[in-house]
Amino acid sequence: MNSNLYDKAAERGVPSCVWRAGQSRRLDMITKAAEYRLKGRLLVDGCGVGTYLSVLTPLVKQAVGIDIEYKRVHTAQQKSPQVACSAGEALPFKSNSFDLVLSHEVLEHVADDRLAMEEIIRSLKPGGRLLLFCPNRGYPFETHGIYIKKKYHFGNIPLVNYLPRKLRDRFAPHVRVYRKRDVKRLFDRLPIEIISSTVIFGAYDNVIARWPVFGKTLRWLLYLLERTPLRVFGLSHFFVVEKRGSV
Repeated sequence: MNSNLYDKAAERGVPSCVWRAGQSRRLDMITKAAEYRLKGRLLVDGCGVGTYLSVLTPLVKQAVGIDIEYKRVHTAQQKSPQVACSAGEALPFKSNSFDLVLSHEVLEHVADDRLAMEEIIRSLKPGGRLLLFCPNRGYPFETHGIYIKKKYHFGNIPLVNYLPRKLRDRFAPHVRVYRKRDVKRLFDRLPIEIISSTVIFGAYDNVIARWPVFGKTLRWLLYLLERTPLRVFGLSHFFVVEKRGSV
């Protein structure tokens, strides 16, 4: 990976570009949590290159995406035309516009996560839902790489997220990581109800591709852990949040 791509990976993360078991599993979680709202308007907030947006578009009445990176917007527009270049902290939509908002591993990258959350809730119709995936601080690896002496090191770095917050943020100033209470704090004084929240492990598709038996066994075991208190070590939070009021 060249230096420009390293910088972009650090700043914005690496968007989903392929569709495998992990994406299929999350899509199933999304459609179940959305319920009847799939019949309405969907916003994919931080759509990247449009991987989830393109799959969800045929399932909803109307799908719209935004992303802050113009090159990613251009790629996403080839899959789903209604994509705009915009920051999550200033959504270019009227209040009460969407029945459903998907924020998939995006919140950790925005400049102001509280303001981005306020904008999401503002854009939702009463009774509409936010489906939020974001990184869990309890996961043993920092998946967005770290900085050492101002040099970026790409990859999954162990135990960084277990350091005291100030020290952790010196190694990973480019990306946030959340405990459950950190996410809930973003909803303070907003007109919402948390319908459900959990922590999930990844699908480890790359591991399975290299070592099929080991990878599938690992995935099976970790999915079992999601049913236990040990899910606190999972990869991502999944929150289902509903704006108060009736549709």
